[in-house]
This record gives sequence, C-alpha cells and structure tokens, in this order.
Amino acid sequence: MTYFENVRLAVQSIKSNRLRTMLTAMIIAIGISALVGILTTLDAVKRSMTEAFSSMGANSFTIRNRGTGLKIGGGGKRPKPFKSIRYEEAIAFKERLNTPASVAVSVYASRGATVKYDTEKTNPNIAIQGIDENGLASQGMNLSYGRNFSTTEVISANNLCIIGSEVSESLFNGESPIDKIINAGNTRLKVIGVLESKGSSMGFSGDRAVYIPLLKAKLINSDANPSYTITVMVPTNEMMDNVIGEATSTMRNIRKVKIAEPNNFEIAKSDAVAQTLFENLAFIVIGGIAIGGITLTGASIGLMNIMLVSVTERTREIGIRKAIGANPAVIRRQFLIEAVVICLMGGAMGIIFGIGIGNLISLQMDGKFIIPWVFIFGGLALCVLVGVLSGYYPARKASKLDPVEALRYE
Repeated sequence: MTYFENVRLAVQSIKSNRLRTMLTAMIIAIGISALVGILTTLDAVKRSMTEAFSSMGANSFTIRNRGTGLKIGGGGKRPKPFKSIRYEEAIAFKERLNTPASVAVSVYASRGATVKYDTEKTNPNIAIQGIDENGLASQGMNLSYGRNFSTTEVISANNLCIIGSEVSESLFNGESPIDKIINAGNTRLKVIGVLESKGSSMGFSGDRAVYIPLLKAKLINSDANPSYTITVMVPTNEMMDNVIGEATSTMRNIRKVKIAEPNNFEIAKSDAVAQTLFENLAFIVIGGIAIGGITLTGASIGLMNIMLVSVTERTREIGIRKAIGANPAVIRRQFLIEAVVICLMGGAMGIIFGIGIGNLISLQMDGKFIIPWVFIFGGLALCVLVGVLSGYYPARKASKLDPVEALRYE
C-alpha cells in the first residue's frame, strides 16, 4: 500500500473522530504556540536591541562611575558606585587622550523637566542633557534640520539647545522651531536644531529630550554632585583594546589612582548592555522551552491514549485488512501516519498562533514583524517526532493483532 493511501485512510479516521482529534490537536497547538511564541518574541527583542545599540556606534566604549548593574537573579545586588566623575576630570580626559579616537562628554541636568513655548507645554518627562560637539554622534543622533553646537558654544555656556522630534511636535505643531525661544525648566533657550525621530531605547527616548551645551548643563544641574559620562568612539574595532588600555591609563592618572589600587571607574563597551541582556534572556528561553516541553509531553500522552482507543475500536477493521493481505508493516505504518497527521495539524495551528502572538508583542515594543523560519521548520520537525513517539506503541500493538482473533472481535 502506498503512503498516499495510508494518508487517505488516516484522514478518513480523523474525520470520523473530529472532536476527539481536534481536542488533542489543540493541546499540541498550545505547546507549540507557547514555544514558538516565546522564541519569536525573544528573537524580535534581540534584533531590536542589536539595531538600537548598533546605531549608537559598535566601536565605542563608555567611562562612568558605575556599571550598568543589569542582572536577573543573584539576590538583586546593585553595583557599588565609585566617586562621581567631575566636569574637570572629564574635560581633562578629553584633552589628554592621545589616540585617533573621538571623545564625547555628557551629563544629565534634569530627567523630568517641563518644556514650554508660548501657551504650549510638554509633560514633565523631558530629559535635559548637556553634551559637547561630539555628543550627538556618540548617541547615534542625527539632525533633521538646524545645526550642532560648535566647540566654542560648548565651553561658553550659551543659552542654546537642540530638541527631540517629540518636543518639537508638542510645542510647535509642525512649524519650524529654529531660532525660537523655549523654557526648559527655569532656563530660557534658543533652539538651533531638531533631531530626527529615533524612538526609545532602554527606557530613554531622544525624541523626548532637550540637549544643551555641556558647561550650561553644569551651571543649571539640579544634582549637587553629578557624575559625567565619557564616551570614546574608536575608528575601527581592531583598535578597541589598545584605546581602552590608553584610556584606562589616562583616567587613572587624572583620578590619581595608585598602582596597587583597582580602578575607581567603570569601562563598558557599547554592546555590553545588550550582551548582558542576551545572557539573561537565555533563562527566559529555557523557561519557554520547559513550558512547551511539559505541554507537549501531556499532549503526547493524550495522543497515545487516543491511538490506543482507535486501535481497540478498529480491531475488526485491522483483522479484515490482514485477512486480505496487509502485512504488519503496512498496519504499523498506517497508524504511525495517523498520529503524525494529528500532530502536524496541531503544530500548524500552534505555529500560526505562536508567530502571531510573538510578533504582536514585538510590534508593541516598537520591533519589526519577523517570520522565524528556523522555528517554523523546527516546530514541524518536533511535531513529527512527537507523532512518531506517541504513535509507535499503538501502531505496534495494532500490527501484532492476530487476524483470526481480530475478525472475531465484537
């Protein structure tokens, strides 16, 4: 008997027990959808994060007074902060670093300011950040129109600013804000540039920010002891380790760290946060696989039970088929194919649900729609495996039935 005939008979048997078959297929679908959905979501998150950090410059590292502190588990201990990096130290580092790298210095003057223009005002969630002439490039920001700060303006504390696209839309409703005067907190600033929309990353949105000259931020800072962040942009990745070594030596000299003492500052590559999160996401992947595996185990037990019931109900049919020449291999193959078809039905539904759920979550997080071909083919292969494992024993039992006893059944 051909495989096509076996498939036809399997489909006929499935149609005769639609409710029972659909319930089993739904259990399999739930397991596959949980597995594919979680993996699709994580894949979308990884892609979104990789793009976000790549836009900030893959060949860069940051010097600050504390690490990222991103960790899942481990008692939730926060990293011990070091002494703040002062303005004078950051400027001295920028002047002394003798490498072909670009240095940007930045600091937050406020994280929850209200920006006003005429009768319009924003919500009190606007970040005011002081930057130098390299600040926009270090954060992957591009100007939509207007201009950047000049070196002279950065060290002169001029009342100038560059605003994010969301701030521009809120205050000016499509009109050009260039050369307009706004109030950011208690400071009057002249707008000289507007940034392209970039969206949010790691809880910070450049679209809801106002950038001002670095020295101006020092003068109006709401924090009595702010710590400045230094970003070093390296021309090529091959130079990264050498520049990090030079930067470490320069910063130790500036902060007067003795030879035997450890660094009292943190150095992190631009993709360090992403790599840390990727490592922590592995635990979520394990959890998703465990959930899917437990559900599929339950589904496989249910499928095996259905196949055993099917063998019992079709004992006389098996006897007739053996009497007219069907050998045990043909009987075994028929029941195996039936189990695999049920699993593939459930797997197809599960993959559709999983991709839909995963991409829905991804789109809510400003990610992109993706079709995870690896998970699709992997899910179908898993369904075939579950079908074979669940259907083998019932199929073997059916193939070993004595034709005479089977014909006498009922």
